[in-house]
Amino acid sequence: MGSTKGDGEPAVSARPWLKSYPAGVPAEVTVPQGSLGELLADACKKNSGRTAFICMGKSITYAELERQSAAFGAWLQSRGLAKGARVAIMMPNVLQYPVAMMGILRAGYTVVNVNPLYTPRELEHQLKDSGAEAIVILENFAKTLQAVVARTSVRHVVVATMGDMLGIKGLLVNFVVRRVKKLVPEWSLPGHVPFNAVLREAGALTLKPVSISGDDVAFLQYTGGTTGVSKGATLLHRNVLANVLQLGVWVEDAFTEKPRPADLVFICALPLYHIFALTVNALMGMKMGAQNVLIPNPRDIPGFVKELGKYRFHILPGLNTLFNALLNNDDFRKLDFSGLILSLGGGMAVQRGIAERWKQVTGNKITEGYGLSETSPVATANKVSGNEFTGTIGLPIPSTEITIRNDDGKDMPLGEVGEICIRGPQVMAGYWNRPDETAKVMSADGFFKSGDMGFMDERGYTKIVDRKKDMILVSGFNVYPNELEEVVALHPGVMEVAAIGVPDEHSGEAPKLFVVRKDRNLTVEQLLAYCRENLTGYKRPRHIEFRDSLPKTPVGKILRRELRG
Repeated sequence: MGSTKGDGEPAVSARPWLKSYPAGVPAEVTVPQGSLGELLADACKKNSGRTAFICMGKSITYAELERQSAAFGAWLQSRGLAKGARVAIMMPNVLQYPVAMMGILRAGYTVVNVNPLYTPRELEHQLKDSGAEAIVILENFAKTLQAVVARTSVRHVVVATMGDMLGIKGLLVNFVVRRVKKLVPEWSLPGHVPFNAVLREAGALTLKPVSISGDDVAFLQYTGGTTGVSKGATLLHRNVLANVLQLGVWVEDAFTEKPRPADLVFICALPLYHIFALTVNALMGMKMGAQNVLIPNPRDIPGFVKELGKYRFHILPGLNTLFNALLNNDDFRKLDFSGLILSLGGGMAVQRGIAERWKQVTGNKITEGYGLSETSPVATANKVSGNEFTGTIGLPIPSTEITIRNDDGKDMPLGEVGEICIRGPQVMAGYWNRPDETAKVMSADGFFKSGDMGFMDERGYTKIVDRKKDMILVSGFNVYPNELEEVVALHPGVMEVAAIGVPDEHSGEAPKLFVVRKDRNLTVEQLLAYCRENLTGYKRPRHIEFRDSLPKTPVGKILRRELRG
């Protein structure tokens, strides 16, 4: 599978997927020079009068987004941050997110995406590891930052509120969020600047041009990598630009079945701090001049469905768990799906049963793709045209190669299982400041070792069969047993602990702990309360089982696979 021609380029025989490509989709793309900031600014100029993002009924046009992001970037520059400084964003899907993200990139800085639900412990690690000097945070999570900010390099704090960009309605929204729903715990961050004050102050400032090349760092996307200590996948401007371009040509195939609408509407329910929504919705969506409908809380399914009812939407990226939750809502099934052209599934495996029900209800098939934070994220995708749900992760997208390798790094023949390895312009530069960890996942010939086991069939479709790593995949988020074990082992009542993933109908998998107690009086409830304090929601165990001992190797390593059996 990995044979090459003399010039080092893979022979076509080594790329069986090309013969399965949709008509009109090229085998290769040319990655443009320049930066994401330029790409987005150009999209704003080209589509100036169109709506770029809409949230809770309030929209901003591309022209407004261009102006506000320039102002935000200029304000950051006025703080004296050097080119390449890391700026964290800790917000759900609200209008401030695209303004801040685009402003940071245009000003020559690096975006560090932070899950807003992180506990203080998780946030502190990420801020310290990235060396972030500034953060943009929604007030709902400011208390978490308050607990750790003094121990980090953060010197500039911008605090946003849910209602900031919603006009007069924003006053009501803030009242409800703070007083009625009580979603904003008391916080104090001396010296912080309110988001709207930044935009006001920046009115008198001008964004200074910065020379940003494809080799500059655009995003640090934190992931557990192979070991569980959260590491930043270093995504360069050219990595993400490449993926936006690769996806763009792949998605064109959708319009061979239904014509491209004049005003393309994306639904953005997946969080923008997650690489899937960031690249597919925000970046590719803007390049296409689309309108993105931001859903701040997709867990509120009735509220989400009500929002869907207001738009004729065309492109809906989601996870298996989200598709399932929508299908189980009576009002969702009554919506008008005549505009739906593309349902993109990623983040976790799409189950055949859910794919079949989705097709039945919406008339649109789920097109499953596959990727990782380390690949910006998309590496493979199924064909958008045609009706087949393949149950595979699809074909390598243009300019991407997949090879299946054994533990010795040898290419496996078609049909044989090995580790899925990926090479292409979207593969990260490495893990931030972790050459040791980078060396573990990058082969000498430039392939990223995914940690997923699978095989490729003769048509070039790849099927995942298992994971090499002990990683637990909860609703598309990586959970690393090592991290859970490390945190739980610090509880004074715990002697030993092992974590595994068990099947879960809602989230695909759920973490389960096996615990040997030091304190015989320790209860499941006490341990769950401890986990709530130290681990974000998706990492928390759903099941805890107390044992007298744990199975171990002769050298004392806990055998997780025996616990799985």
